[in-house]
Amino acid sequence: MRIVPILRRWARIGTVASSLFLCGSAWADTFTVGIVPQFEPRMLVEIWAPILSELEHRTGHQFQLVASPQIPDFEQALLQGAFDFAYMNPYHFVIASEAQGYTPVVNDAGRELFGVLVVAAHSDIHTVSDLEGGTIAFPAPNALGAALLMRSDLDRIFGLSYEAHYVGTHSSAYLNVILGRMDAAGGVRATLDANPAYRNSLRIIHETTRLPTHPFAAHDRIAADTVAAVAAAFLAMNTTEDGQAMLARVPFDHVAPANTAQYDILKELNLKTYWIE
Repeated sequence: MRIVPILRRWARIGTVASSLFLCGSAWADTFTVGIVPQFEPRMLVEIWAPILSELEHRTGHQFQLVASPQIPDFEQALLQGAFDFAYMNPYHFVIASEAQGYTPVVNDAGRELFGVLVVAAHSDIHTVSDLEGGTIAFPAPNALGAALLMRSDLDRIFGLSYEAHYVGTHSSAYLNVILGRMDAAGGVRATLDANPAYRNSLRIIHETTRLPTHPFAAHDRIAADTVAAVAAAFLAMNTTEDGQAMLARVPFDHVAPANTAQYDILKELNLKTYWIE
């Protein structure tokens, strides 16, 4: 399993795709994997490197982890079809399936995705209304639970006026609140619970609508037998103690086959209103 950095300038996508990212086309048994950067890069590598190594062992294919510095970098690459496989938020999947034909392979059947709005544990802010005129940190404009669903709720339900700051990752959003730089932060329960220091230092004051979880998806250029092998490998990992421990860090509580219909609910929420190119 190799790790390669993503390129920031996508004007050269045709050249880049043919020479680097579309490894599934250039080398028959090597595939690129993009991971939405919810955590800092080192943590993402620690989580996903063992999983991709296990996929290599179980499928006989090779996988390159393509590192995206921040969520917008990942989004640009995803919409250009730069990844053979990708782990993405559900709304990323909706737009990526329309733009590039990505198909969900597996997701977490044991959880639902929803956004959380957090403040410092000892803050005097107790309701969303208390944030009127305040500052809120978000990982990125298009982070689904942390920003898209949250900004929609703050607008439609609360009519809240606030100053939004986009800080790159979930971890950065939480730290901005803990350090007193922001009044609140948007996140998701999985990333909040992943670090006890964050969870113990922050308090949830609002939760959004619940959705199906992040899919691990395949571009439609990938052969059906390869996609089936990857799906089978994930399901097999879910049956062993070591595999479950690796998947729990994603977090996947219970890996199950995924399908496009599960994500149709996102089309009904009109999140395009809040999507920022």
